[in-house]
Amino acid sequence: MPRGAMPRRPSRTGRQDKVASAPIRAKARIVKATPAPRKRAPMPARPSTKSSRKAVTASKGHNPLAPERVNEILRRLDQRYPSATCALHHNSAWELLVATILSAQCTDVRVNMVAPILFEKYPTPEAFATLQPEELEPDIRSTGFFRNKSKSVVGAARKLISEFGGEVPRTMDELLQLPGVARKTANVVLGTWYKIADGVVVDTHVQRISRRLELTKHDDPQKIEQDLMKVIPRDKWIVFAHQIILHGRALCIARKPKCADCPLEDLCHAADKTWSTVEIHKAAKP
Repeated sequence: MPRGAMPRRPSRTGRQDKVASAPIRAKARIVKATPAPRKRAPMPARPSTKSSRKAVTASKGHNPLAPERVNEILRRLDQRYPSATCALHHNSAWELLVATILSAQCTDVRVNMVAPILFEKYPTPEAFATLQPEELEPDIRSTGFFRNKSKSVVGAARKLISEFGGEVPRTMDELLQLPGVARKTANVVLGTWYKIADGVVVDTHVQRISRRLELTKHDDPQKIEQDLMKVIPRDKWIVFAHQIILHGRALCIARKPKCADCPLEDLCHAADKTWSTVEIHKAAKP
């Protein structure tokens, strides 16, 4: 027999150093570890053209100028602000006219601080008419834009004396002839003092909130007034403006409206709402 190591004979059981069985086990493990392919869920069917058109129609079905909606807005304003009136202090049509001119780009609080001192110093239109605008400027400086306002007040006083007998006129056309008087000022005097509903006062609050409530889409005050006159009943023109002004100061604040406390919340779809229970409309911008 030759010397050296003899090769091992295969065992009778067929197991030879686990060579044959190892690959088999590995294959078995691989087969078991491979997960069965998942069935894909069926893709949802795309909505038909008819259904999509119906959805669009439903979203456009909101009519902000519907009489029922407008009447509900007015009812809630009456309930929240039952005694709304002009916040400018005055004792005559002339004092109201001057105070309204001074209120441009100024708060009513500031005007109410300046006006009593002013009217004590110059109690009548005749007293204002004798002034030069430069003489009035120091008395109204704190209201802002005092140079233009001085010219308007003195000019209005002189016009009243020369053409209207010192009396503030009762018609829109005549009021608009006075220096510094536009439709807003004329509507304030006619509505508050004479109780004549010739239009709607459109100040910054009315302009902003009317757009938020989708009662108008315009930016120009005159166009906004025309839109409001079409949807608001005439007997509400005067009080509506005062109510909206109070609402703008108390709740519907420009920078951060208090929507959670607003009685009109579920009727308002404004894009800048801070809290809402209804859908938001992109077109309802202040």
